[in-house]
Amino acid sequence: MEISVRDARKQYGDFVALDDVSLDIPSGSLTALLGPSGSGKSTLLRSIAGLEELDGGAVVIAGDDVTSVSPQKRDIGFVFQHYAAFKHLTVRKNVAFGLEIRKRPKAEIDDRVDQLLEIVGLTGFQTRFPAQLSGGQRQRMALARALAVDPRVLLLDEPFGALDAKVRADLRTWLRRLHDDVHVTTVLVTHDQQEALDVADRIAVMNAGRIEQVGTPRDLYDRPANDFVMSFLGDVSRVNGQMVRPHDIRVGRTPELARAQEEGTAESAGVLRASVERVVHLGFEVRVELRNAATGELFFAQITRGDNEALGLTSGETVYVRATRVPTIAGSAGTV
Repeated sequence: MEISVRDARKQYGDFVALDDVSLDIPSGSLTALLGPSGSGKSTLLRSIAGLEELDGGAVVIAGDDVTSVSPQKRDIGFVFQHYAAFKHLTVRKNVAFGLEIRKRPKAEIDDRVDQLLEIVGLTGFQTRFPAQLSGGQRQRMALARALAVDPRVLLLDEPFGALDAKVRADLRTWLRRLHDDVHVTTVLVTHDQQEALDVADRIAVMNAGRIEQVGTPRDLYDRPANDFVMSFLGDVSRVNGQMVRPHDIRVGRTPELARAQEEGTAESAGVLRASVERVVHLGFEVRVELRNAATGELFFAQITRGDNEALGLTSGETVYVRATRVPTIAGSAGTV
């Protein structure tokens, strides 16, 4: 079901949480609302759900203006970061709860719950209570419960925020597969750039109550609308006054090695001299922390472990670097 938000405005005292926000969310998509704390992403999500009353603007779901419709009548599934499961009910009863209060036939409830428990990987956990589940299992139960009533829209507010990094990564992969199976229009709020890039079809980057840019993960990463999007959606370094991705910085022991043979002279290719401050091993990648010899500015490059072994970099030595690619930002130049 398509969602359209038009000129949404929400203010708390002097703080403007939503500043005339408009956003179209295609039917069947998984859209991430990405931004720092206070950017308005959770307020926008809660406004779509009807949990926040807008000061102005409209929310339209599947062509129906639901701005004044209560949350219970919007046909929406909602999962919070800290999911309030019924502690005294089993996993099966938790998932079945929404269907039971709607007085659906028992056979239909049983079939639907069995189907969902299989989809979320909790088939063998029907008789357990929430306290007997891991954090990741509880969130999967929460998603099954939200999906049980066959909602038109699924809204997820930082659903994995309280989990450790490994569990989060596993659940991101699982959520993407789940979405591909059920195809329900899904909106995910997150401040985690990797989560948004990994899971979403489309990302809306928010800042100070406004939407800075909307697009596919690749569009936003390669063609950011402004410096904020560039810096928020991944690591950045500044080389020769330009913002670049650290993995787009070539490092060499001589000016000639910092460029490819076909790129002309070192001067024309934008090679600069730097000193190595620190070499940090990050598994299959290595972060080389550098200081611009001309300006004293600190920046870092991300290189492969193989390149680092070939270079044999150590702190204090002089190297030569250049940006092999500069993303286009508001009309700036591209590849150099």
